[in-house]
Amino acid sequence: MEKAHHTVLQLFVFLFLLTRFSSAARQLTESPVSSPMKFQYHKGPLLTGKFSVNLIWYGKFKPTQRAIVSDFITSLSSSSKTAQPSVVAWWAAIGEYYHLANSKKPSSLSLSLGKQVLDENYSLGKSLTSEQIVHLASKGGQSYAINVVLTAADVAVEGFCMSTCGSHGSSESSGKGKASKFAYIWVGNSETQCPGQCAWPFHQPIYGPQGPPLVAPNNDVGLDGMVINLASLLAGTATNPFGNGFFQGPKEAPLEAASACPGVYSKGAYPGYAGNLLVDTASGASYNAYGANRRKYLLPAIFDPLTSSCSTLV
Repeated sequence: MEKAHHTVLQLFVFLFLLTRFSSAARQLTESPVSSPMKFQYHKGPLLTGKFSVNLIWYGKFKPTQRAIVSDFITSLSSSSKTAQPSVVAWWAAIGEYYHLANSKKPSSLSLSLGKQVLDENYSLGKSLTSEQIVHLASKGGQSYAINVVLTAADVAVEGFCMSTCGSHGSSESSGKGKASKFAYIWVGNSETQCPGQCAWPFHQPIYGPQGPPLVAPNNDVGLDGMVINLASLLAGTATNPFGNGFFQGPKEAPLEAASACPGVYSKGAYPGYAGNLLVDTASGASYNAYGANRRKYLLPAIFDPLTSSCSTLV
């Protein structure tokens, strides 16, 4: 049974906040989250221990595209050779939630790259329902695993581009023996379907301020956009895996650890402007984190529950 199905709206939420708080743009710059709304812990479990992140590639992806995502997952593990600010430092911000959940005996979540499954022949067709996404996710590990389904640019998914850029949830294991749950994430490649909604700021938005798009750090608008959404969903999966962890707002449409900071990537961010990012002098690409294999990534701000503000790397 599929449970705790949460979505990353990215620009959808960002534009909602822009409309709702258009008279408070300066306050949005400092914290896009409405200050009276408290980030709450609903006493449910967080993901703890050592988890594998399994990647299920649905449709056609080039090896270079798969490497962008797999290197990002690898980057979440500590490496003394990685330059700062790093993907590891970004992920470390999630630790605040674990301390709040159990200050006397805080736990943690360690992620590593697991197996990769290729479904290049579109075994379920090119138009998928949410139930089919769960079916694809079940091809990954079902114990201490987060299974990530990544759909290619020519695959339509229920709700994609209309209301969501990606989602996360949990489902019961199909294996024999004691029933268990596994966490899953789905992210779509929006390069040709809706880059203005799900690949901003690497593409001009369909609404709002029309500034020039940023250059993608890995020179792939679709995949660099997928990394942004995947990062946000990983943060939500860790801290609200079953719908009763950390979130604010209604359970049906929660704002989670990263989705509570829509459109914020660096200090100085405001609606339509991602913030004062680092810029590669050779390529002109914008980024805020270094990763494995000399990668550069743009990652969303993490909501700091202690200060009730959005925390950025730069």
